[in-house]
Parts: sequence; C-alpha cells; structure tokens
Amino acid sequence: MRVALLFIDGVGVGAADPAVNPLARGAFLLSQFQGGRGEALPPGGARTDLATTFDVPGRPQSATNQTAIFTGQPAAKLLGRHLLGYPNDLLRSVLREHSLVKRLVARGRRPTFANAFPLPYLQALGLPHAAAEPGPPLGIPPGRLRRLKPSASTVAFSVADIHLRTLADAERGLGLTHDIEGRRARLRGLHVPQRTPEEAAEALWRIADGHDFLLFEHFLADEAGHGRDFPLAEEVLSTFDRFARAAVANRPDDAAVLIVSDHGNVEDLSTRNHTLHDVALLSFGVPERRLAGLRDVSDVCRLALSLILEDER
Repeated sequence: MRVALLFIDGVGVGAADPAVNPLARGAFLLSQFQGGRGEALPPGGARTDLATTFDVPGRPQSATNQTAIFTGQPAAKLLGRHLLGYPNDLLRSVLREHSLVKRLVARGRRPTFANAFPLPYLQALGLPHAAAEPGPPLGIPPGRLRRLKPSASTVAFSVADIHLRTLADAERGLGLTHDIEGRRARLRGLHVPQRTPEEAAEALWRIADGHDFLLFEHFLADEAGHGRDFPLAEEVLSTFDRFARAAVANRPDDAAVLIVSDHGNVEDLSTRNHTLHDVALLSFGVPERRLAGLRDVSDVCRLALSLILEDER
C-alpha cells in the first residue's frame, strides 16, 4: 500500500468553543474536539487521538515532535526536553539513524516530498536537489541566510539523498507550495502557478505517481496560532480542508491518506503558546487493525512503515 502523509503544523484536539477555537467555527475535517466529538469523516475515515508530550515537562514543540513523527523515536525523551523550531545536533543524529525516508529507501521503496522550495534555500542549506536551471538568481539577505536551518522534514529526506523539489517543479505541476494555492510565493515575486485547493490535490496525486510514500507539509496554522489571528486561522484551515477533502475523495485504491499534526496551538487562541492537547490522526483507507495500539505522534512513523511494507510480512 502507498501512503500520502499530509502534515499540518500546530493543530490539536481542543474544546468545541468558537470563542477560542477557530475549528469550532467551521465544519473542517480537523474540527475534532475533546470528548470524542467532532466533524463526521468521509467513508473509510477514522480518528485516532495521539499524545504529544511524551511525559516530558513543558509544552511540546516542533523540532522534537516532528523528529518523532519522521523517525518513530521519542525525541523529546531522548533530548530530555522539548525543542522548538529546528533540530539540533542530537535530533539530526536521530534523523540520520532512524529516518522513515531512509528506511524506506533501504527497502527499495520510493519516497518523495511534494513541497517545492526556492532553489537558493536548498543551495544555502546544502540540501539535495536537481541541477539548477537557467534563470535570474533569487538572493537571500545575509541576515536571513545566517538564520536558515533545515527542518526535521528536509533532514529526513536529505539523509536518504532524496532530491527536494524546486519552484521550477511547481511551475511544471510537479510540486506544491506550502500554502497550497501559491499566493504567498507570488506576493514575494516568485513564479509559481495559481491553483485552487482542489487543483493542488490533483497535483498531489500526480506527484505521488510511481512513489510509495508522499509527504506534504503545511505550517500556516501554527503561524496563525502564535499570532492569535482568527481571520488567518479560518483562512488557512479552510484552504487546507478543501485540499485535504479533495485528496481523500480522489485517493487511489492502493493508497492510504494520513493527516496529522505535531502538537496543538491553533485550537486555542486564548493563548499564543503551544498546548498540551492531543492531536487527531485522521486516516483514510487504513485497515482498522493497523490503528490498534497507537498512542503518541511517534507511532505515525510505525504506521506508515507497516502499511508500505506490509507485503514483506
């Protein structure tokens, strides 16, 4: 079975209170609330709540929990704390040793990352990519260049030497911008196509062709949560929802779709901090027996591996 993992940063299972939770203001797939309440899922869908804290004091953060998702390792426990932002040396070593992507490549499987990145970003971080194509260079200001760090997702792919997609791929319909529609990239003067969320979902399955594992990463919900920005939250959640629903509706028979986050945030705009809430793993096309025993976000890695490698059992 093939797996498409749609990762959305900063969306937890909160209260069904529209005063603080933008997910309670719409009928989104991710409108899943405490007490088992929530939006009904399309046929073949299941909700599994996953813990995010690993019993480590403090609030769960992106570097540690994304490392957990992409390795199956309890990264916060290994580090002894939660780490925000980008992996440090220890987490990068965990990714080098246990990357889901690297393990799939070692078994002869073909993983790919659907997101398209600006070429200078990939070049600055030394991340694997296709040869540069002719065109005007896009400069990165020196101050910003010094702050650039690879995310857990890009490290997970780079340690397996999987080429990351560029904006040239997005222009050809073989890469997706992180905001799905491409509007943010165009506002920065970058040449990417304008797409509806439904058109982006079509491109997602086109990109998935011939691959066993596909990742798409979306982080704007976390930005909205930190900004306590209701209008932005409702906008990005709506865009992601249309994209995800179309991806699920057009799911090939031999593919499963997993939708998951790393920690809570946007579900409680009474604070700009991450929450201690569980996150909802929404799975489509996954046999019920495969969902038994899932406990925390690190189990997403093991689930994906079990689905993709099931023919080896």
